[in-house]
Amino acid sequence: MAKKIEKIKVDMNASRLQADLEKYRLQALEMGATQAAVIKAEDIPVDERVTLKCQIPRCFGYGAGAHCPPNTLKPEELRELLKKFSSAVFFIKEVPPQVIVRDKATIKERVAAYQEVYKIVNELESMAFYDGHYLAFGFGAGSCRHTFCGQMENCQAMEGKRCRFSLRSRPSMEAVGIDVYQMAARLGWDIYPIGSDARPEDIPKGTLAGLIVVQ
Repeated sequence: MAKKIEKIKVDMNASRLQADLEKYRLQALEMGATQAAVIKAEDIPVDERVTLKCQIPRCFGYGAGAHCPPNTLKPEELRELLKKFSSAVFFIKEVPPQVIVRDKATIKERVAAYQEVYKIVNELESMAFYDGHYLAFGFGAGSCRHTFCGQMENCQAMEGKRCRFSLRSRPSMEAVGIDVYQMAARLGWDIYPIGSDARPEDIPKGTLAGLIVVQ
């Protein structure tokens, strides 16, 4: 189906923006998100302590890809950028805990779940772009290095080459310092911390999240 591409306007009136945000929220749900909400950009919590957790204890993805710390956007940079935006769409996708707990037996299901989140983010960002919100950008869940190139020996972008998935890959929310746990909890959504030694039977549900900053 052909996309309807909107003419760029100097100003986007408030009523149109709200209608678009609601459209993206509903699209996220249609594509498989469990919950989705329109939020203010100023309510996105950015905290350096989140990226500190990438280093202590050291995450297996730290430094391994172009979209993971310390190679991606820094929290202080994102915090300043968000001051120029007003609205975003935040969503979560609940998955069975055994899929999120790191176990070789469920690696295919785990990669598929993360790819589904990226797919939603990609689609909403594209919708916003063609609706005239041409500065919209999004964040996925987990390392794109391991979500898309887990079977590859390297991250091509780290070698100065074109990313294999340049239009699909992007930083995760946690990679840029966004406190996903706090965002979900503020909205009354269930989310549980899942560490490397967690057991599926101890966790009620797994949760992945994505964010699109629209206007």
